[in-house]
Amino acid sequence: MTFIKDMRQKEQLKQEQLAKLIGVSPSYLSLIERGKRRPSVEAAKRIGAVLGFDWTLFFEEEGEE
Repeated sequence: MTFIKDMRQKEQLKQEQLAKLIGVSPSYLSLIERGKRRPSVEAAKRIGAVLGFDWTLFFEEEGEE
């Protein structure tokens, strides 16, 4: 899920800023960005809305992208 970090940086958002916008802790967002955790459906929807992508990408199986 490193694409999240790339998209966040493209939008010139710091990790702390995005975390605040979507209502999660920066440490939790870091885990999501590094692929260590999948976000909840609600968090995925908020991330997708802020960064402008389809939130269901979080739940596709590897290789489907």
